[in-house]
Amino acid sequence: MTMKSIVKHTALSLCLAVGLGSCSDFFDLLPLNEIVLESYYTEENDITSVINSCYAGLQSQDCILRMAVWGEFRSDNISEGSGTSNEDVQLLRENILPTTAYAEWAPFYSVINRCNTVMYYAPLVQQRDPNYTESEMRANLAEVKALRALCYFYLIRAYRDVPFVTEPSIDDDVKKYRIAATPFDSIIGFLVTDLEAVKNDAVRRYADKSANTARMTRTGIYALLADLYLWKGDYDACVESCDQVIEAKLNQYNEEVALYGNNTDVELFKEYPLISQHASGSTRSGNTSTRIFGEGNSFESIFELNFITNQQVGNGFINSYYGSNNTRVGRVSATPFLSENVATGANKLFKNTDCRYLEFMEKSNTQYGICKYTRTSNVFDSPLASSATSPAVSAVRRADNFSNWIIYRYTDVLLMKAEALIQQGKTMVNDTVAPATTMKPYMQSAFRLVSAVYNRSNNLTNLSTDTLKYADYAATVATMEDLVLNERQRELMFEGKRWFDLVRMARRQGNNDALITHVIKKQKSNTNAIRIKLGTADGLYFPYSENELKLNPELKQNPAYDNDKSSTISE
Repeated sequence: MTMKSIVKHTALSLCLAVGLGSCSDFFDLLPLNEIVLESYYTEENDITSVINSCYAGLQSQDCILRMAVWGEFRSDNISEGSGTSNEDVQLLRENILPTTAYAEWAPFYSVINRCNTVMYYAPLVQQRDPNYTESEMRANLAEVKALRALCYFYLIRAYRDVPFVTEPSIDDDVKKYRIAATPFDSIIGFLVTDLEAVKNDAVRRYADKSANTARMTRTGIYALLADLYLWKGDYDACVESCDQVIEAKLNQYNEEVALYGNNTDVELFKEYPLISQHASGSTRSGNTSTRIFGEGNSFESIFELNFITNQQVGNGFINSYYGSNNTRVGRVSATPFLSENVATGANKLFKNTDCRYLEFMEKSNTQYGICKYTRTSNVFDSPLASSATSPAVSAVRRADNFSNWIIYRYTDVLLMKAEALIQQGKTMVNDTVAPATTMKPYMQSAFRLVSAVYNRSNNLTNLSTDTLKYADYAATVATMEDLVLNERQRELMFEGKRWFDLVRMARRQGNNDALITHVIKKQKSNTNAIRIKLGTADGLYFPYSENELKLNPELKQNPAYDNDKSSTISE
């Protein structure tokens, strides 16, 4: 999609956002730039409408699909499902072409343009509308800068280098938007500087409880900053940003305890408040996933795309790709090794006491369906270490397509901090293979964070004996790094995180060997060719769309896809 097309798409979205009866009549009155400048932006509600359209853009099927495809599908978590399209099959087998629809980035640039539009016109409206205060304007700017940063963050993790535009498209001069790609490091540096400058302007908490997770708040900006810093390799800043989120959640927990006393299902695991597997007054498990993924906007949520039942816009991605009330296995499935032989103790990822394998996956004939988001509730007896059979799960599958899509939640941040602490320790001792004795304080802190997440899912309270033992992971830094990576896989699978985690690891290590070891496990054929393709840094990123290359001569194709090198993978 050209920038000119994005402008028209954005203008149409604005018409829809404010309920205009005839966009065509509106467009016929003036050239587009004059419409936007003179006839539309006059009061605070006009800015609010564009902000709403930013969220609407992120909620689109095109955006959510790419969040999942870019962040998850190439990982070891996802395999072919039921009725998988040929395009999806080729993607899952690492046959990625510049002609694939997944290489199209227009949905994200459309949201970016809407954010840029708010930034451009909000100061003008603040001068025109006496009821639009400077503090409200600054909060709006912080909000849309965070949404813009989120969009660019997805783009650079998917493509590495992308065109970087910070001004809105308000005229028909398309040429000035045909620009070369800006390097990854330059973009991520801009984003953290931009967010640091506005983070304290953002709203801490809205009066509407659901808005605290459905809109980008100050806590959401800190979560995004933590993620950006983790990719940037600034581990001190990552830890500091994580601590801001942790403090906010602890304050929220203390408020809940003061309000509800023991009638809350949020408990302290180590010193971190998390939703218990047991609903208040119950001894059965499954409450965690019910609250987080079934109901949505939970205590642990930081930022999620919110879909309201029986509204016009739904989350069709979940029904199509993960499954529905009528389809146990969607277009993709969970890779079998994730869930096989857990009850007997032979699974390498999950222990048989871990509730997550029961909450997130289920066997359906020869495949494993993805249950995260597709169920509204889970109830089952807590799995026991002494049992070699899995407890029966009483689940209610979602009968609609209004599942939320979570972008950041609390355990994600806890595990970001654990990862950053290990790297921070390695930097502090100035030794990339630092001895465990020197690293001990950092490793112990990281282990405690992992233990909190792990214990919650294994029904281990602060009074229980830990089954995750520090001594088992303390011998080497690499062992502790693997523990954090594995816990992120257990906790965040199918949320659009795993492939990005593996790419971040490969970037830090300076080679793709460990990434290849993980992702090759799901491949059934052409493994040698896949190893070769993924052996280069270029191969970890998507190609630029063939359409974009035709429209923008300043773009130079990723070398991994240049000259049609990736047309076919074969031995």
